[in-house]
Amino acid sequence: MYGDVDLNIIDGSAIWAQSMAQALAAAGCEVTLLLKAPVRTDRLIAPLAGAPGIRLLRPYEDKLVPDAGPRGLTPEQAVSLLVSRHERTPFDLVVVRGKRLAGLAAQEESLAGRLWTYLTDFPHAVDGLTATAVAELTEIALASRFLLCQTEELRAFLESSVPAACGRSVLFPPVVVVPEDARADGQVHARARLAYTGKFAPAWNTLEMTGLPAALERRGVDAELVMIGDKVHADPADWSKRMRKALENTPGVDWRGGMPRADALRASAECDFGLSWRDPSMDASLELSTKVLELGALGLPVILNRTPMHEAMLGADYPLFAGADLDSVAEAVARAYHDRSVYADAAARCRAAAEDHTLERAAERLRGHLAEALPPAPAGADTERPLKVVVAGHDMKFFTRLAEYLSSLPGLDVRMDEWEGLGTHDQYRSRELAGWADVVICEWCGPNALFYAKWKRPDQRLIVRLHRFELYAEWPRKLDIDKVDAVVCVSPHYADLTREITGWPADKVVVVPNWVDDEQLARPKLPGAEYSLGMIGIAPSRKRLDRGLDVLAELRRMDPRYTMSVKTKQPWDYWWIWNRPEERAYFERVYRRIQRDENLAGAVVFDPFGPDVATWLRRVGFMLSTSDDESFHLAPAECAASGGVPALLPWPGADTIYDPHWIHGDAVAMAEAVHATVREGRFAAEAERARAEVVKAYGLGRVRSLWTDLVVRGKVPVPAGA
Repeated sequence: MYGDVDLNIIDGSAIWAQSMAQALAAAGCEVTLLLKAPVRTDRLIAPLAGAPGIRLLRPYEDKLVPDAGPRGLTPEQAVSLLVSRHERTPFDLVVVRGKRLAGLAAQEESLAGRLWTYLTDFPHAVDGLTATAVAELTEIALASRFLLCQTEELRAFLESSVPAACGRSVLFPPVVVVPEDARADGQVHARARLAYTGKFAPAWNTLEMTGLPAALERRGVDAELVMIGDKVHADPADWSKRMRKALENTPGVDWRGGMPRADALRASAECDFGLSWRDPSMDASLELSTKVLELGALGLPVILNRTPMHEAMLGADYPLFAGADLDSVAEAVARAYHDRSVYADAAARCRAAAEDHTLERAAERLRGHLAEALPPAPAGADTERPLKVVVAGHDMKFFTRLAEYLSSLPGLDVRMDEWEGLGTHDQYRSRELAGWADVVICEWCGPNALFYAKWKRPDQRLIVRLHRFELYAEWPRKLDIDKVDAVVCVSPHYADLTREITGWPADKVVVVPNWVDDEQLARPKLPGAEYSLGMIGIAPSRKRLDRGLDVLAELRRMDPRYTMSVKTKQPWDYWWIWNRPEERAYFERVYRRIQRDENLAGAVVFDPFGPDVATWLRRVGFMLSTSDDESFHLAPAECAASGGVPALLPWPGADTIYDPHWIHGDAVAMAEAVHATVREGRFAAEAERARAEVVKAYGLGRVRSLWTDLVVRGKVPVPAGA
């Protein structure tokens, strides 16, 4: 583990390094923490030096870098040291913090896939994300197993801006470790003391804070400001001089300098209020202040800026939000000082917000991520003699996550045979892989399946996954089914159709459903999501956007708050659709209706197609499935896993995938059901029911287990129709 931070200086990034090492050790890791700078004070590293599971690597004291400068390792030196250590004794994961550092680590092939990257120092606004910045972040994302994001807001922004981050971004909020003997007594004292800990910098309003004792005295409050820290920003120079003078000479300001973190927390616990008041320019930050959580864990109410993130954490009516000027801070403190019920309410909210950030909760999160990144060997696998698996196909978008999972399993050696097109491939490589493999998985029942069936050995197993696309084509008729061990369909309806159309033996046609990444999709809905309908992918015309508009129009007659978000490529993006006159006429008619119908104009939003579905679903309450036919239709299941409600029309086979409870007879019936759910306050209950059903049937863990059994042990699910 390495953060591009100096642990001699107490600030948020240094606290992160200490807490992260403690959390990893608590999760069961053997942690090697590489220090950036020579140790000048042990205030932060003392709790780590004797901790079980943590080893400190001191590059200066141990002369590990001969040309190290006095200000600490450069990112290049740090990455070089990480790589050399990894080559000697490989690490399972390498946790890094700092964009420059992560960018260099991402270029090291030996670290690819092992990086757990914690990113905060990148632009948090769209106008700051240049093409160069996006390219750098993309490279980092592709080399990382996980991108650790402090907040849901930061994860959403990252995924929306950097498509490669989707599926890799996981929440890892700040960790708060508070000594057992550091707790506030929960009451305001005659002389109110306000605590500030951390760096002294212009954007942190630390100079302005020193005016609080005088401002509070004018409001009848006897107050003292306790300031803890020794890092004073040197730029601009005149500000630095004024800051030091204010710390040393202002009446009512008690500057205690730097001290070990535990002592700083104990000192803060003896105060009445915590301060995390910043310049408004900081309000757009997507980071969550560890300071706020630490003070809350102590039992102190915190004065802080009103931002959407803070409102979500403490409530929009939190009583100690402050404005941009010092008087607003003083007014908030005075109000809580004189009204003890306000004080108690604010303290309780801050304490509750901190409860999800304990070391135990952090270790629990990390254990979940570790299980995902480093799964155990499956039953039947031999790590000494790995099972050789080939995955072959021309389009892997539906199978990539499963292939990645199979590759991560000990006892499996997985190789990809990616064809350039349906029938275009490197025949020599494919022939070599056919001779090498124990198990072959053909994604799509196309020429790839015919090729591998031709070269199949008697001791080899061949699994073919068949989609709707191939069922009515010529390839299934040409496939020698005797060479195939299992044909996988994603739904019972299409398994029955496959058996009926092909005449293949029933026991060879099995159902392994599509998967839903229930962990990634489980994100808090945005306010008002229950009034938002969603559709994903509306081309070709058989997806029936017109029926979705019928539902929306009916709903808006009942309540104008209903809207629809459509995440899709446009029909003209598909040449094979736009070149068909009937398709073009259909979409021209539907889009003209959206423009001209007063009930729809302004109520339909088209969002670009992309992998950031989990972020997009945060604002969608109901997912519509209005198609003429589907083989599975994943979108309603994804919406259910995200905390939304599926709504389907009865396309053939829908009732073999979804509970009939979610299927409606026509557009009017669907609209009435949606509105009744919202009007009667049943949205949360319906969403909970839908998520439970979808996770049980299609959760990523279950589908992975089915595929693992099929690949490793040849265990097939119950045959279709049984």
